[in-house]
Amino acid sequence: MLSPAQAPDPGGAWWALNIIASPAQEDQIFWRLESFGCQGMASQAHGEDRISIHAYLPWFRATLLDLAALALRLRQDALVAGQPIPKLRWERIEAEDWSNSWKQHWQPEPVGDKLLICPAWLDPPPHPGRLLLRLDPGMAFGPGTHPTTQLCLEALEMRLGAGTEGVTVADVGCGSGILSVAAALLGAKRVFAVDIDPLAVQATLHNRDLNGLTDRIVVAQGSLEHIPEMVDGLVCNILTDVILDMIPEFGLVVKKGGWLILSGILLEQAKLVAEMLEANEWAVAALWRRGEWCCLNARMT
Repeated sequence: MLSPAQAPDPGGAWWALNIIASPAQEDQIFWRLESFGCQGMASQAHGEDRISIHAYLPWFRATLLDLAALALRLRQDALVAGQPIPKLRWERIEAEDWSNSWKQHWQPEPVGDKLLICPAWLDPPPHPGRLLLRLDPGMAFGPGTHPTTQLCLEALEMRLGAGTEGVTVADVGCGSGILSVAAALLGAKRVFAVDIDPLAVQATLHNRDLNGLTDRIVVAQGSLEHIPEMVDGLVCNILTDVILDMIPEFGLVVKKGGWLILSGILLEQAKLVAEMLEANEWAVAALWRRGEWCCLNARMT
């Protein structure tokens, strides 16, 4: 793949990828696409035995040879797993077509028992008993369908609710702000959202305001040092290596007896993360998994 310094003028163009596969391959394909650098991924079911996965990649970040190599890796993954060979197709689209191409593949989706994630550009369907979370992920973030995001949302649902109205939460590496918004909707009194990426800060501010939570979510560019007060709980859905680096500092921002929700972790990495947590006075209370991904729930000892 081309580095930004080597890339030609992208002209706002994108690669639009479409993969036809079996439902059992979804998590592996999402992981492979994320590793490849894809953004804005979504899946759509076609009956019980077929799904289509749509993903987007800035045009200047991949050549035709790179895409052919991706197809080969998907084939190898399927052969190792004893699954049918996925069919990958791609086309170049211009910036003005990107938004419409992306939006047509994403529909409202219930998550857990309490949330309904709804694209900002659609009228929400009837949702009795569910909290409506409007989301506009923009061009740089996914729509909340990735297993790690859904695991975090379900874990937040377990942590928040009746009797937790005074709880404060930190969302480290907030991305689109989906976890911050969910925490506030589920009952957190105040959420502190931080990310080193200025695009993430903009996206979180936009989604905070879209959901009418301007007075309850505080957004800042930075990391743990930009959380202005001790919090009751912290959620972090980013790369495992980054999580490992931050674990020794979590105790500086989470109150005694507080909790952590950590994801973005492959199952094969869970033991390493759990050992690092225990070495820093955190007790792992639960490990939830979805496909190859997991979410660790921990409490300060």
